[in-house]
Amino acid sequence: MKLLIHGRNLELTPALREYTQSKLERAIQHFEDMVKEADVHLSVARNPSVPQQTAEVTVFANGTVIRAQERSENLYASIDLVASKLCRQLRRYKERHSDHHHSPGHRASSTPTTEAVIDEAPIDGSLLDGKEAHLPSPGVRRKYFAMPPMSVEQARYQLDLIDHDFYLFREQESGQLQVIYRRNHGGYGVIQARD
Repeated sequence: MKLLIHGRNLELTPALREYTQSKLERAIQHFEDMVKEADVHLSVARNPSVPQQTAEVTVFANGTVIRAQERSENLYASIDLVASKLCRQLRRYKERHSDHHHSPGHRASSTPTTEAVIDEAPIDGSLLDGKEAHLPSPGVRRKYFAMPPMSVEQARYQLDLIDHDFYLFREQESGQLQVIYRRNHGGYGVIQARD
């Protein structure tokens, strides 16, 4: 498994790096056949009056993104919590995709790896010719994702895996973009455009 560890507002000591690696390897050991890459971000809040230390892990399992994040007053405790949470999420993912959910003789189709999807065609010429560099406005971060069509139930499952409050997806039947979110009083809601 490829493990990338990044630190923000802290020095990544060899002891911290080794602790993080051992905890994540232990959390992922039963899922090594699925997990090929893990990206870890460790950070410490700049405000000394708020002792908040965060461990965030993003795992790429068979083309699916699984994310876990935990905060506490101690970075080592945050790493322990995020490793436990990640293990639970991987177990849930594996149970959902194991063969006992399908009729005999049928297997779930496997998601292609990133390398299989990337177009290997060479790039001719410069990508920068005739273009001017500009930075996005402060506070705006853009993310780009492939959005294969899916049902609301599949989107709910993805929302649980990424550990966010909402998930943007392309609805299977209509092809429209919709947002599924966790409601404050339990359950889920879906936001969709009115025709």
